[in-house]
Amino acid sequence: MPRKYIGEILLDMEAITATQLKEALAKQKAGDRRPLGAILIEMKACSPEDVARAHAEQLGLRFFDLETFEIPTRLADLVPANIARERKVLPVMLTGKTLTVVMANPMDLETVDTLRFQTALAIDVAVASQAQIEAAIERLYGVTEEKVQQLLSTQAEDIDLRRSEESEAEGGDDAVIIKYVTQIIQNAITARASDIHVEPMADHLRIRYRIDGVCITMEPAPKRLQGPVTQRLKIMAGMQIEEKRRPQDGRIKVKLADKRVDLRVSCLPCVHGEAFVMRILDQESLKLNLEDMGFDPGDLKLYTSLIRRPNGIILVTGPTGSGKTTTLYATLHSLNTIDRKIITAEDPVEYHLSGINQCQVHHKIGLDFPRILRAMLRQAPNVILVGEIRDAETAQIAIQASLTGHLVFSTLHTNDAPSAITRLIDMGVQPFLVATSIQAVLAQRLIRVNCPKCAQKYKPDVKELLSLNLRPEQYQHVQFVRGRGCDYCKGTGYRGRKGIFEMMVMNRQLRDLAFDKAPTSEIRKAAIANGMNTLAMDGVRKVLAGMTTPDEVLRMAKVED
Repeated sequence: MPRKYIGEILLDMEAITATQLKEALAKQKAGDRRPLGAILIEMKACSPEDVARAHAEQLGLRFFDLETFEIPTRLADLVPANIARERKVLPVMLTGKTLTVVMANPMDLETVDTLRFQTALAIDVAVASQAQIEAAIERLYGVTEEKVQQLLSTQAEDIDLRRSEESEAEGGDDAVIIKYVTQIIQNAITARASDIHVEPMADHLRIRYRIDGVCITMEPAPKRLQGPVTQRLKIMAGMQIEEKRRPQDGRIKVKLADKRVDLRVSCLPCVHGEAFVMRILDQESLKLNLEDMGFDPGDLKLYTSLIRRPNGIILVTGPTGSGKTTTLYATLHSLNTIDRKIITAEDPVEYHLSGINQCQVHHKIGLDFPRILRAMLRQAPNVILVGEIRDAETAQIAIQASLTGHLVFSTLHTNDAPSAITRLIDMGVQPFLVATSIQAVLAQRLIRVNCPKCAQKYKPDVKELLSLNLRPEQYQHVQFVRGRGCDYCKGTGYRGRKGIFEMMVMNRQLRDLAFDKAPTSEIRKAAIANGMNTLAMDGVRKVLAGMTTPDEVLRMAKVED
């Protein structure tokens, strides 16, 4: 079957009219040697995307609309930035040993051979418009030094951008930096990142996103942008620009499209300059149902009964980024009824909860946790949340509140649940107070869950299963599942995270051990003997249920011998 001409395909697509086609062909006859598609685009008869789509149909190739397609950031490591920019080629998908790339000129066989040699993969060619490829290369690999210089020389666009951003700066350089920083934030939100890391290195500015708990490196920025980017971030976060020797904290509120997003910003002076971490606080993504946290049904029932008690302390432990705040907010949401008064003391207040009195710590004016706690007790609350127990004074007041009829929630930085008991005693809290006031301790981590779009059955390494203390009889009838890697999960095999939990409920034996200042190892043994599932045990349950993989549990949880 003869191959159809581009003009015919565009007519069939109703992208152009017959009159426009005749006019373009007449220009070619008159000596215009450009491809027909380029002439039609210049005539504004159709878009570059229409021509690219027609080329794809003509050659029997797949077409990609890069405006709506999310490219997995990990693919940037497969095709070097210089090749992508020079040859106008972009990796979009990795399926097994086949790498799909988009090209404006799919007949460029030299580039295909170069990529085949460079990646040691089979290359599947697809088509996209050159304009979309160039824009996507900038998103995936970052802004080059040449692009910065080009932007700096474009004054008209800079003025409009600067006015729209209400910048106080007058020079064109500032508008470019505004655009660059906004792009960093926009890309992070699009990629579902929880944190943005801007870190000065010796010869470049490193940009990293934390996605599903794992840091992914973006294309670095030139070293010369470090100063302007640092200054812009400080202005946005309300920090002191001239202060470069001390850590600072701030907050950024941005509106991207129709979405408002808050960013909690931390600035830390380092050897090569000031490093920034921006925690993305998206109110829309906050889960406020305990059922969505990842609790095992039995643990959820137990935890729900614990939080209905009239008094006592319930602690949630884990490292930074383990989901403690989300669990506590979901807990308060379930307790937030018209007949309960709930007050929180937080540093900082990350999310605003309707119907709950939230107090922000201000260390500069002496409004710290102990002072807020003393004041909130005079407000006659039923439920109190203390953002974090950091010292003996805060712990003492929280315990006194629990002993006088209040239900107190708080967080503590320990590796597991039993360690919370010895941590409080080490802080200086009397053992008898710890033994009588603590009702339960919940330790947690966040593990990545298998991508629902590409999850498939597989056989894990037996060594991994042995590392999880799994015996053959426990998994002989189990179908293990993991993600293959697809567009939806950006090739990682994982999409989203769930909690794994270790819930230690205090009983007489555990209270006696706390009173006697028993070591953590003894408390742990007694808790497991009384039915506590460790973090690793809960992770194993999720592996056997097909929710995640053994290596992900081993990455996040320590397995007891």
